[in-house]
Amino acid sequence: MSEPVLSPSEAAVALAQPSDRAARRLLGAYLRGPDEVVVTIVEVEAYGGPGTDPASHVYRGRTDRNQAMFGEPGSLYVYKSYGIHTCLNVVSHEPGSAGGVLIRAGRVQTSVDDARRGRDHLSEVKLASGPGRLGTTLGYHLSDGGLELLKSGLLRLSRLPVNDVEVGPRVGVSKAVERPWRFWIQGAAEVTRYRAGGTRSQNSQSKDRQGRV
Repeated sequence: MSEPVLSPSEAAVALAQPSDRAARRLLGAYLRGPDEVVVTIVEVEAYGGPGTDPASHVYRGRTDRNQAMFGEPGSLYVYKSYGIHTCLNVVSHEPGSAGGVLIRAGRVQTSVDDARRGRDHLSEVKLASGPGRLGTTLGYHLSDGGLELLKSGLLRLSRLPVNDVEVGPRVGVSKAVERPWRFWIQGAAEVTRYRAGGTRSQNSQSKDRQGRV
C-alpha cells in the first residue's frame, strides 16, 4: 500500500455524496478484513436512497435489516444473498439520506493462502471475484454491520482516482435494470460477468449497454 491515500476525514467527504458518484471513488481503494486479508476494490455497484432506486434495500424506507445504510458514509452494511453469501457494502449517501455501494470484486493483496479459507478449487483471480466470494475472502459477518471502516483504518481510498473506468448495468437486478450503476476497472481480471435480472444464465458483458467514463 505504497500509494498515497486520503485521510479518514477526506475519505468521508468523498463518500458523502450520491452512491453512483461515490462508487467510482471506491475503485482502487484498499479494503481489509478483520483478520488482515486485504483486497484492492476493482468492481462496485451503486444503490440509491429511499424512493429513488427500486433495486435498493432502502427503497421503501428504514427497517431493522437495512438501518446500517442510513449510517455514516464509510461504514459497513452487510447482508446475506439467498441466505448464503455474505455481501459487503460501503455506506455512501448525501447528508440525511441513505444508500450504499456493493463491493462486487477485488484483487487479493496479501497472502493468497490466508484468503483461500479452504477453497482450494479457486484460482487466485477468482478468490474475490463476485460479492459472495469477496465476502468470504475478507471474513466479515452480519454482526459487523455498522462498523466504521474509515475510522478503523479498514478502508483506505487512493488519493488519485482511477482513470480507466468502465460502466454498465447492475448484475442480476430485476428493477431499474437500465441504470448504469456498475463500475469496474478496465481490464481487471477479477471483474464479474454481466447477468440480467431474473435469469441464471451467464452473459458476456454487452458493449451496446456498457461504455467508458
